[in-house]
Amino acid sequence: METITINEEFIRLDHLMKFSGMCNSGGRAKYLIQNGEVKLNGEICTMRGKKIRPGDKVEYRNRMIEVTAEP
Repeated sequence: METITINEEFIRLDHLMKFSGMCNSGGRAKYLIQNGEVKLNGEICTMRGKKIRPGDKVEYRNRMIEVTAEP
């Protein structure tokens, strides 16, 4: 599992996927999310604007990222 640290209250799911390198563009992130290929905390999430907060886990294919807050 990888860790991504954010310094805001939340990050949108599509932005997280692009920022973390899970995909190479926001358009690709939107496509993957809307097609049900992305899981949030173990459940499929189709809302690209979903607010991801510290403690959340995002999974796409065999890659899992946990979001943490900047200390």
